[in-house]
Amino acid sequence: MKVLLTAPYENEKALNELKGLFDEVIYRSWKPQGRAYNPSELSELLKETGAEALISEHDEITEQVLRAHPDLKFVGICRGTPSNINLAVATELGIPVFNTPARNAQAVAEMFIANVITLMRNTLPAISWLEGKHWGEGAHTSYLEFKGNELAGKKVGMVGFGAVGQHIARMLQNFPAEIYYYDPYYTDENNDYKKVELQELFATCDVVGIHLPVTPETEGLIDKKYLDLLKEDAIFVNTARAVVVNKEDLLHTIENGKIRGAVLDVFYHEPPDETDYKMILNKRVLATPHIAGATHEVEDHHAFIMNNNLREFFRKGNTGIKQLVNKNVLERISIG
Repeated sequence: MKVLLTAPYENEKALNELKGLFDEVIYRSWKPQGRAYNPSELSELLKETGAEALISEHDEITEQVLRAHPDLKFVGICRGTPSNINLAVATELGIPVFNTPARNAQAVAEMFIANVITLMRNTLPAISWLEGKHWGEGAHTSYLEFKGNELAGKKVGMVGFGAVGQHIARMLQNFPAEIYYYDPYYTDENNDYKKVELQELFATCDVVGIHLPVTPETEGLIDKKYLDLLKEDAIFVNTARAVVVNKEDLLHTIENGKIRGAVLDVFYHEPPDETDYKMILNKRVLATPHIAGATHEVEDHHAFIMNNNLREFFRKGNTGIKQLVNKNVLERISIG
């Protein structure tokens, strides 16, 4: 089988491992051109190379692409959720779709904790104050002005308790912190964490993190009804997808000082529009440009996860189970 690989596979071991699974792997990563392939470019590339399968990361795999290449043996999406492919059409055509769940869980978990601590300890305003040469004669000026809080002992709530939420929870156990979670599709069998409804989570927790994919049931799910329950000293964190939170309600919550602050890595428009910048530039917000999952190691993770998925699929033999593969992908991108 000839496979077109446009996802980054810069780990030599992973690339050689993939080459060992197929007759030919044509490596055309999107990274050298600085953007993903658009549908027409991708379709032309599939035609030009004569590829029988595709492994992608960010390319737009639309209905038009799939219908132009209905005989693809499989499509691999090196992302936690296969949001850049028309999964319904792939299923209709009998094309198995694989994704790489948890590829960036460690990266996002580390940044979640780092940025929450940064906000709680007033680190950024303290740095600006120091660089601005505001330190007066008193030895304790900064000690009094920038005294913060510890994350240890706090109640941290996870809205969605998939791979990222669970990674964060395991790390925070060592602080220690008390973990609450809302996820109708998952129950912690060991009872290490407390499963609650959304109302209790928002009303109780000192830190509330959003870890939801975009689905019909999650879009706009977090609105005024829940944001109004947050405590005045609470911190709201979204490193998942902006559209699962009502934009106007979140802006109102931040601008009116109803919470201590927010850590935001995702926005309603990327690049941001005027409303996004109202949040980004607010002094209560620690904002980053959608980089929570951006580490070099994430690319290694997705390569090895994809290789394992494909090896297992072909080891078992794919006859008669194509539809099951896509059904499992859909199940994995539910709230859990």
